[in-house]
Amino acid sequence: MRSKIPLILLAVFFLSVVRIVPAGENAPSYGDAIIVSSIGDARTLVPILASDASSAEICGMVFNGLVKYDKDINIVSDLAESWDILDGGLVIVFHLRKGVKWHDGVLFTSKDVVFTYRKLVDPGVKTPYSGDFERILKLETPDDYTVAVTYKEPFSPALSSWGMWIMPEHILKDEDLNKTSFGRRPVGTGPYKFKTWKTGEKIELVSNHDYFEGRPYIDRYIYRIIPDDATVFLELQTQGVDLSALSPLQYTRQTGNNFFSEHYTKFKYPGSGFTYMAYNLSDAKFQDIRVRQAINYTVNKEEMVDAIFFGLGRVTTGPYMMESWAYNKDVVPVPYDPGKARVLLGEAGWRDSDGNGYLDKDGKDFEFTLIVNQGNAERLRSAEMIQKYLKDIGIRVKIRVLEWSALINDFLNKKRFEAVLMGWSLARDPDNFDIWHSSKTREGEFNFIGYKNTEVDALLEEARRTFDRERRRAIYHRIHEILYAEQPYLFLYSGEALPIVNKRFRNVEVSPIGIGYNFIKWYVPKSEQRYSR
Repeated sequence: MRSKIPLILLAVFFLSVVRIVPAGENAPSYGDAIIVSSIGDARTLVPILASDASSAEICGMVFNGLVKYDKDINIVSDLAESWDILDGGLVIVFHLRKGVKWHDGVLFTSKDVVFTYRKLVDPGVKTPYSGDFERILKLETPDDYTVAVTYKEPFSPALSSWGMWIMPEHILKDEDLNKTSFGRRPVGTGPYKFKTWKTGEKIELVSNHDYFEGRPYIDRYIYRIIPDDATVFLELQTQGVDLSALSPLQYTRQTGNNFFSEHYTKFKYPGSGFTYMAYNLSDAKFQDIRVRQAINYTVNKEEMVDAIFFGLGRVTTGPYMMESWAYNKDVVPVPYDPGKARVLLGEAGWRDSDGNGYLDKDGKDFEFTLIVNQGNAERLRSAEMIQKYLKDIGIRVKIRVLEWSALINDFLNKKRFEAVLMGWSLARDPDNFDIWHSSKTREGEFNFIGYKNTEVDALLEEARRTFDRERRRAIYHRIHEILYAEQPYLFLYSGEALPIVNKRFRNVEVSPIGIGYNFIKWYVPKSEQRYSR
């Protein structure tokens, strides 16, 4: 699921290396296509509804925000060429770029910003991103290229929140965003234009020759849905895919031969998120904190990292990037201790009273279904290991594998689940109000587990009111402590990013944020191009 500022291609285009470009036949050239693999299809291309990684990746190519991150993780201009921060941060005045056009040729203006804002705070729109915009007191547009935003109180993520993708008012003003066909045929201002979407097969984009930062060199972006790691690997072997994420097994044991060395470059660096098992807190089985704590003692996370990731990952304890200043390193994982787990479960009233090997309470065995998305071998293996650990202490776990869109639309958003194995791709700013605040539990919002803690609510609100880094650090460290103690998620691990990219692509640059920020500058020399437009 995406971060606040849309990091273009963050989940797909991974850290790479600078390649020295010789003159002559290797000179920058327009043309060719890049084929990217994904295990899941997009859900919707309405930007403010795009809460899953696949939808966000496509939206990041098609749309722009007012601001974005540069390669050094600084906030820089996008649709806003500059801005002024006034009154101690209570007011931001954006000065918009002139001459920017939507893909249908209509000029982008401040009306589009106003429209997007109004839809973000419209209670009838099922967006998970409203929390960042509910703090706005008023939004004014003195002219077509000025937007003045006044906040009710200081709001530390204010500037970064305007990385939200802007939507076209002239197309969507009379549409129901929850049902509009725009979600399948988007029109943006971004470097790529939407062309086709074959559900479950591929989404194809073509370069925007009039893009305000310059025409992208790569003519076509093809997002192939291949819901199985093994099939993706076969496609890499035939060069049917140009860029993909490797599994730890593929990275360590299956890509060291001459073919991969000749045609691809693979990389390893810390991931930007974490994997977790979340509980539906409206389910009576999981409402007792002792049950959730017992499961934490039962699951051997270190063993999971070693067995599944071959050491290419780390056990995590909380809701932030492990490299972030917000991550509380003083919160250490509890030891693997099934005996302690049994004690806690017994205190919660769960005992094997009928001798069948499973704990029971009020005449019912302790069992639940754990859902996991199709095509992710690491998560499926994790689910199987969790299943084994819990069986050893008398809890029966059934695993159900679902296609990605169905998992999100039909189960998470509808709260039709007991437990789910998922991952977050996190924002650079550690504000996670939308995930943990008790007000963010509507359909389509990120607190789909129904978590509520009055202290956490107050801390999240306070963190948004202060610009002092040390005070924010203390707040987020306390939130980390509470969440690990209460275990609304079973925090599991943060895996390494293990991308592989075809060597024919040039001008791929290293940066602290990865490589996607300059994708429009990637190119393939004419002599190496494979695909026509």
